[in-house]
Amino acid sequence: MSEQSRRRPHKPYRRPKKDPVRVLAFDALRAVDERDAYANLVLPPLLRKAREQDDFDSRDAALATELVYGTLRRQGTYDAIIAECVDRPLREVDPPVLDVLSLGAHQLLGTRIPTHAAVSATVELARVVLGDGRAKFVNAVLRKISQHDLDGWLERVAPPYEDDAEDHLAVVHSHPRWVVSALWDALGGGRAGIEDLLEADNERPEVTLVARPGRATTDELLDLLGEEAGLPGRWSPYAVRLTEGGEPGALAPVQESRAGVQDEGSQLVAIALANAPLDGADARWLDGCAGPGGKAALLGALAAERGAHLLASEKQPHRARLVERALAGNPGPYQVIAADGTRPPWLPGTFDRVLVDVPCSGLGALRRRPEARWRRRPEDLDGFAPLQRNLLREALQAVRVGGVVGYATCSPHLAETRVVVEDVLKGRGGEPAQAEWIDARPLMPGVPALGDGPDVQLWPHLHGTDAMYLALLRRTG
Repeated sequence: MSEQSRRRPHKPYRRPKKDPVRVLAFDALRAVDERDAYANLVLPPLLRKAREQDDFDSRDAALATELVYGTLRRQGTYDAIIAECVDRPLREVDPPVLDVLSLGAHQLLGTRIPTHAAVSATVELARVVLGDGRAKFVNAVLRKISQHDLDGWLERVAPPYEDDAEDHLAVVHSHPRWVVSALWDALGGGRAGIEDLLEADNERPEVTLVARPGRATTDELLDLLGEEAGLPGRWSPYAVRLTEGGEPGALAPVQESRAGVQDEGSQLVAIALANAPLDGADARWLDGCAGPGGKAALLGALAAERGAHLLASEKQPHRARLVERALAGNPGPYQVIAADGTRPPWLPGTFDRVLVDVPCSGLGALRRRPEARWRRRPEDLDGFAPLQRNLLREALQAVRVGGVVGYATCSPHLAETRVVVEDVLKGRGGEPAQAEWIDARPLMPGVPALGDGPDVQLWPHLHGTDAMYLALLRRTG
């Protein structure tokens, strides 16, 4: 040992300081990774627990939410950057370490947190959740990341657009390449449109309420929220947009199921089906894929105004219970059952209006569930395809001649939207359906950029909604 080393005073060990905001964000990311959980389901109970146990205020909750969702949305971009700063393949970095690095990268590149604070707070988090040894590795990597801003890193890690447009967009906008390709095919057009869509997928969506007709009004919700916290919806006459944070579940109309949280695109789908022109009886409605109950509750309220009966069917019993909760107190006649829409217990020709919002990839709701983009694979669509077609065929059997079926998905992928409808109408894989298109565009009055019809595709960047798809069909025989 050198004389200088002997004279240097020994630095005492300092216990790491626990930051409840960043520890909570790390716990949420681990749940998403380890349990395939969704952040929108994991985060609220973690925040409630933190408020009860710690000095955890609304600003802390806002920061934790931003850290979780921002990190998940930009995961692909941050992975590419981190890969440039480590000395091993990214797959060899332990997932908890990668989560801490991603949280640090987001603070450095995606927030206004000062560089020194982002690095020191993340290293301190690493000491708490990973230990001192791996915290040194985190510190070294973050200091490399801090040498450039986001634009500087993108110039280094994203291939030029001219060389590989889809891979460039995938890295810059943090979407898997196959998702970029599928969205671009569905959207059509040039670079500007797809970039606007991908950017919209990475923005925090507004929370939108629905005032269920006959049970609550938008004026009631706006009065409860106040001028600074609420605005009328853009397109739905029943929508109210929250302009600030807060907990919509604390509002009395929401607690009483007279109102609910529902994306405006989802509202438009239910309203369009309810208002589609119909000859003859209009007394029996079916929601054939009703869980978790948002559209069923709006349909139930609209049906009640006309004296119609709604049957809400959901295959999964636990989701059927969510539908019951959403419909609780509905003034009109309704029934909720647990049943498989591909093996229906009802007789053919029973209903006047039928909605099937079929299980799908969920690529239309990536704003709300950013982790879904990393979990889905192209082959997943092959698993959904038979179910989607069978549900639509059975829906067309369930409706009477002259009745209307709405086929809806929260996906813009062509393989889940128009291709499904055309296959069923043309008899690919079975007998041709005796049905004709109804132009859905006039049933969304005031909504721009609805395309050539007769079906409708909504878009986050054009309409501020989830990317909902709707085809309306009338049974002809």
